[in-house]
Amino acid sequence: MTDYFEYSAPELVKLLGSRFKDYRLRANLTQKEVAETTGLSILTIHRFENGTVNNISLATFLLLMKAVGCINDLDALMPEQPESPYLYKENNKKTQRVRHCKL
Repeated sequence: MTDYFEYSAPELVKLLGSRFKDYRLRANLTQKEVAETTGLSILTIHRFENGTVNNISLATFLLLMKAVGCINDLDALMPEQPESPYLYKENNKKTQRVRHCKL
């Protein structure tokens, strides 16, 4: 299993673009078909797949995942966490945010 912690954000986007191309080809879709399905330009898809874009919005990435039929893989990407007793305070209220005391 690869450790992605040391990768920069642009490197991760490039990696995802390359993987997306593989998914698109396996789904037997052209860049034009993906563009029509998502409402994105062919140039955007081309740049994402070839790693010439350093940044892509989460909304765009989700549209692309839907287009190739892997949107349900979000559970593998970020699975829902079970309830944690550490998130509850003494008064049985669930923690909504974290604040650190100033020193």
